[in-house]
Amino acid sequence: MSPTKWIEGVNAIGIVTKSGRYGGTFAHSDIAFEFASWISAEFKLYIIKDYKRLKADENSRLSLGWNLNREITKLNYRIHTDAIKENLIPPDLTSEQISYTYASEADLLNVALFGQTARQWKDKNPDKRGNMRDEANLNQLLVLANMESYNAVLIGQNKPQSERLVSLRELAVRQMRTLATLDTTQIEALPGGACRQDTGTYPFLAGQ
Repeated sequence: MSPTKWIEGVNAIGIVTKSGRYGGTFAHSDIAFEFASWISAEFKLYIIKDYKRLKADENSRLSLGWNLNREITKLNYRIHTDAIKENLIPPDLTSEQISYTYASEADLLNVALFGQTARQWKDKNPDKRGNMRDEANLNQLLVLANMESYNAVLIGQNKPQSERLVSLRELAVRQMRTLATLDTTQIEALPGGACRQDTGTYPFLAGQ
């Protein structure tokens, strides 16, 4: 019995056959391992070792990309903090007030992208050692880097925080959608819903 007849006869899932130049029989890794075991123990060991090597190479490439985007985010954060220092911090503020200003602007980005502040994320994830940015995926880190640069520009234009939040949220949604179309395996829904624009402050920002 051919694989095609067997698949059709038992309505099998996890295994498919394709014809043509690059055709063949393809199966879920668990099925492939069992098939290899049926051929010989030596062949199964070879398949498992090669599969582990491929997964290690894949994880290495993903890790490199993640670390690169994390470093880009950190560099853009310096641009972001310089804009805050030059435009939002009067010379007579106390150290505590200065720290609050930086934290408030950082949480502006967090809310626009992740739908929550750093404290809200930490309260929901007490067992996590890092922060929400350490848990972000590649697409989110790339968008976050762009948001930091964009917010620095908006700060330089003296845009109020409520208006900047709306603009940053629109940027985050637009760029995440674009990145999702480039790699459907990285689709991530932006939490928190759409931001609304008004003349007041946003109570979900730190300290407000």
